[in-house]
Amino acid sequence: MKDEQLLRYSRQILLPQIDIEGQQQLLKSHVLIIGLGGLGAPASLYLAAAGVGKLTLVDDDKVELSNLQRQIIHTEKNINKLKVESAAESLRAINSEIQLEINTKRLTKAALINVMETVDVVVDCSDNFATRFLLNEVTQQTKTPLVSGAAIRMEGQVTVYDARQEDSACYRCVYQDNGELQETCSESGVLSPLLGIIGSVQAVETIKLLTNIGESLANRLLILDALSMSWHEIKLKQNPECPVCGKGIK
Repeated sequence: MKDEQLLRYSRQILLPQIDIEGQQQLLKSHVLIIGLGGLGAPASLYLAAAGVGKLTLVDDDKVELSNLQRQIIHTEKNINKLKVESAAESLRAINSEIQLEINTKRLTKAALINVMETVDVVVDCSDNFATRFLLNEVTQQTKTPLVSGAAIRMEGQVTVYDARQEDSACYRCVYQDNGELQETCSESGVLSPLLGIIGSVQAVETIKLLTNIGESLANRLLILDALSMSWHEIKLKQNPECPVCGKGIK
């Protein structure tokens, strides 16, 4: 590591769980972030600041005025600009050494599988079930850890789906793909800092996975009630009949 890097990441290197070896691992890691909105904003900012070597940013949307209440990576001057371009600008301002790859189109299954060849962790910051189910299917197939987060109104949740672990639950085990309409922030509202909390937890879980420290949230779903500021943990179990990860289809 260069002297400037030792200084930049010194507070992180001081942690015995990370040390220089862990920081070097972060510097050579590649993370795919799907969605640069309320969750993707804090997650990407912290991952860039922490020294993850390469981030691939995927989002096909543009910055709108209504986004600025919660999507803190974007600024007023970038309204009508593509979110990935706006986010890349902010991330480079924090860490000019970071490698960024941006994609302005939603990735197909084939494209995602191809990207997974170089990705260490996927961070799901999307806002729709179709994308979440697709990411789950692909990451289960390629055995790439998936850090999943969601937030609406005053409630948030976060977990990790890690197909490398035997009998680990996947997103499809927890949520049924039954075509039901989902609530959105534009319809139900969301508290701005709540997204910062959940997105930051996603960043923490990603760093833990990349450096192989601590215990991940695999098979544990954390749910935050911001009104009472209370966390609840639900144990997740693999569904043997799951069409994605069930033992009968492996």
